[in-house]
Amino acid sequence: MNKLEIQLAEKLEILLKQTALSVTDQQKNQLVRLVLLLHKWNKAYNLTSVRDPMEMLIKHILDSLVVSPYLQGRYFIDVGTGPGLPGLPLAIINPDKQFVLLDSLGKRISFIRNAIRELGLTNVTPILSRVEEFNPDHQFDGVLSRAFASLKDMTDWCQHLLAESGVFYALKGQYQREEVELLTAQYSVEQVIELAVPELVGERHLVCIKHTK
Repeated sequence: MNKLEIQLAEKLEILLKQTALSVTDQQKNQLVRLVLLLHKWNKAYNLTSVRDPMEMLIKHILDSLVVSPYLQGRYFIDVGTGPGLPGLPLAIINPDKQFVLLDSLGKRISFIRNAIRELGLTNVTPILSRVEEFNPDHQFDGVLSRAFASLKDMTDWCQHLLAESGVFYALKGQYQREEVELLTAQYSVEQVIELAVPELVGERHLVCIKHTK
């Protein structure tokens, strides 16, 4: 292991201790390697504005992982995944769940394909497509998005992806009540969860939306 890898592994350990997440040694190793890949590819492909690998641990890895306890079901799609966030970290610590990672930019999907190969992930399918043009062969228990669109746009564009009993999981900074008021009558907010991301400055919320009964 090189110096950076050791520093990242130690930092990840400290961050995880501040959560209730149970992560195996192998998964910790994969998360560190994901950061190293992101750092390496970022120089050429500009995948994220976060340049410092230590910051990536907080702003990308932990920020994704804290959603894990709330996921219900087995089949998930991460729309507008960018460089695989939150999908890749969640797939690493949930090997029993299946994740489709969808983005319309080729360089992002190339990065994800490479990460899947390098990390030996068997539960991730990358898809290069616009969300409204993607027609899967089954619907999903959960549709995830992180900084992707307004709640109304998310539900409008992704309604064909969500199973009847499924949940939209929108990862947000501040919780905007005005956004909720714009939702159509067929959807309602089931819960708003304040997320605690270790060492992250600023608010984080998970907005869970379901079909109105």
